[in-house]
Amino acid sequence: MKQLYCLFLFTAFAAPLQAQDATLLNMLTDSLTANATPALITGTFKATHIVNMQTIEAPARGALSFVIQHRFGQLNSGAYNLFGMDNATLRLGLDYGITDRLAVGIGRSSYLKTFDGYVKYKLLQQTDAKGHMPVSVSLLGTMSNYTQKIPEKDFLNFKYRTAYTGEILVARKITSCLSIQLTPTYLHYNLVPTNSDKNDLFVLGSGARMKITRRSSVNVEYNYLPANQVVSTTVHNSFSLGYDLETGGHVFQLIFTNSQSMIQSQYLAQTTGRWGNGDIYFGFNISRDFNLSKHAKGMSAQ
Repeated sequence: MKQLYCLFLFTAFAAPLQAQDATLLNMLTDSLTANATPALITGTFKATHIVNMQTIEAPARGALSFVIQHRFGQLNSGAYNLFGMDNATLRLGLDYGITDRLAVGIGRSSYLKTFDGYVKYKLLQQTDAKGHMPVSVSLLGTMSNYTQKIPEKDFLNFKYRTAYTGEILVARKITSCLSIQLTPTYLHYNLVPTNSDKNDLFVLGSGARMKITRRSSVNVEYNYLPANQVVSTTVHNSFSLGYDLETGGHVFQLIFTNSQSMIQSQYLAQTTGRWGNGDIYFGFNISRDFNLSKHAKGMSAQ
């Protein structure tokens, strides 16, 4: 009898506890669903350049990135020049993350002995399906000034040698392997060769990255310059291919492009080479990140 009484008490209390557990589980599930926060999409690109074009990526706060960009001469320059190996153009750059959204950079290129600088600000960041932001957006402003001496044009002062660009970088990481970017660009030259050439130009850039292994990817970049903006010189749209290899702290990029320069104001509207003629420049980009503060973690989350 005593055993039956105990069984009755156990049954009487167990049933409400089961019901209470189910209720708590449902409440916990509802709470998790309600409080789920969108995750930020990271690693849209592995470097700050697709090839020549800047990506939405930038150094994190307190991180310094040292960038070496190197282009040999044209492949069609013949065996005497070892197919371009005897000629080279070099740009050295430093990029620094002031905050996780704001970065600055400076550089110097041997092409026309050009100095350049930029400011980049991350305006929007892509989120996963829980969020409502389908793309990442960065704003980029650049300035360049070439200093090569031209004796027959001694009137060229600092102002005449300076050019500016303003870019909107819009990128989306479509899958874990594929990322794309569109870059509408406004370009201004203080001085142009003739009155028929435009001081203010518009260029539409596009690029993509396809990851092929855990640490490597192939990149493509195309910059479309609408006609009748540069008239006095025959110029062509810049088209480039690249292969990225990430090796822990370094990103190494092998490059083929019809643009000799690596600076926006020069490769966007002053590219004279054509792929069909063999005017192809082989080269590479190397970037190395240094963390200058405990907050720095290389590339900022994007």
